[in-house]
Amino acid sequence: MKPREISVTVNAKRYRSEVPPRLTLVDYLREVLGLIGTHTGCEHGVCGACSVIFDGQPIRSCLMFAIQADGHEVETVEGLAEADGGLSPLQDAFWETHALQCGYCTPGMLMATHALLRSNPDPTVDEIKEAIGGNLCRCTGYQQIVEAVRLAAKRMRGAHPEAGKDTIDE
Repeated sequence: MKPREISVTVNAKRYRSEVPPRLTLVDYLREVLGLIGTHTGCEHGVCGACSVIFDGQPIRSCLMFAIQADGHEVETVEGLAEADGGLSPLQDAFWETHALQCGYCTPGMLMATHALLRSNPDPTVDEIKEAIGGNLCRCTGYQQIVEAVRLAAKRMRGAHPEAGKDTIDE
């Protein structure tokens, strides 16, 4: 099969590329665009390491071909950073609450929870657990991830308490 030209908006920047028809979106992001923050895990859509936001919804980028993204918008973990290059409130909360250890699942967790917070700025613990339910983590035990999302949600809603002085009530 011959390569096809695609045009994809990734993190608000338009890219035109020629790609083989069977190149996955995760491989396109990593190998063609050099956006290596999106991780390749199981390559079967089970682990969530490759999660990105596609037209506003979290998806597994290992289950989609790059040519299917033609004309669409994709957000990756690199797109979460603040304009000045600093951490987003969500990324900062993950760091502050130790919601990452080895870090392999972190980009997928960040994208899943970013999508949640975009649609629901005040999620319950159960809603957070539902949002991350398709993302596997072998290190944290998930509690710190839930705490990070709750802290980020609180800060993003305008509470902006001083770092290190937040308490998260159930």
